[in-house]
Amino acid sequence: MITLSWIIERLLVKPTEGSLTDVVITADWRCNGTDGTYSGTCYGSASFAPPIGSFTPYPDLTESQVLGWCWNNGVDQSAIEANVTQQIENQINPPVIAPPLPWLPPVVVAPEAPVVEAAA
Repeated sequence: MITLSWIIERLLVKPTEGSLTDVVITADWRCNGTDGTYSGTCYGSASFAPPIGSFTPYPDLTESQVLGWCWNNGVDQSAIEANVTQQIENQINPPVIAPPLPWLPPVVVAPEAPVVEAAA
């Protein structure tokens, strides 16, 4: 089973925007996935227009609130989760492989002979 998680890695803020302070203008996000053995990731940024109406002071912001802003401003949550899931599935069952060329003899690596030190 693949587990997906979203995180906000960084926020860029304008120190002042009109009468508001510390206004978030960009959030850097990442979606990680793992099945316990294989992993995938996708990351990006979302930009926001200055707030109109309600405003949450910077210290009161939550990660889930900012992720919601990302998803409401062009970050396609479903498509990104599908991408990360596909990365993991491609590691489990590679869609393309590079087998040895059939006209070349197989490469055989001989085991190294043990090193015997002479007695002093």
